[in-house]
Amino acid sequence: MNIPAELKYTKDHEWVRVEGDEAVIGITDFAQNELGDIVFVEVETEGESIMSEEIFGSVEAVKTVSDLFMPLSGEVLLFNSELDDTPEVVNSDPYGSGWMIRIKISDFSEIDNLLSADQYKDLIS
Repeated sequence: MNIPAELKYTKDHEWVRVEGDEAVIGITDFAQNELGDIVFVEVETEGESIMSEEIFGSVEAVKTVSDLFMPLSGEVLLFNSELDDTPEVVNSDPYGSGWMIRIKISDFSEIDNLLSADQYKDLIS
């Protein structure tokens, strides 16, 4: 199971890469593996400000649909539009080209609530 040490994680299996006052968000390798073959990623919240733990979109696999939860409060700046045509990249490269959204962080104190790689490993083991 791939769990990059430089990222932060949530109990809902999203990962977060903080880049200055922005963050890139996707789902973890564990999450994509549990979901199976991803066939659709829906994010209709671009341009909206969303609070931490609110739903920002959903991911659809062959047998299930799962909500995506905001790990940090902020404005959704960008959706990875490549996922419209190739959602399966979330399965093959969840931490790279399978990222889902980029946000402008509105509350930096929430970063302290995220899990480290080791804490996330403990959660899923």
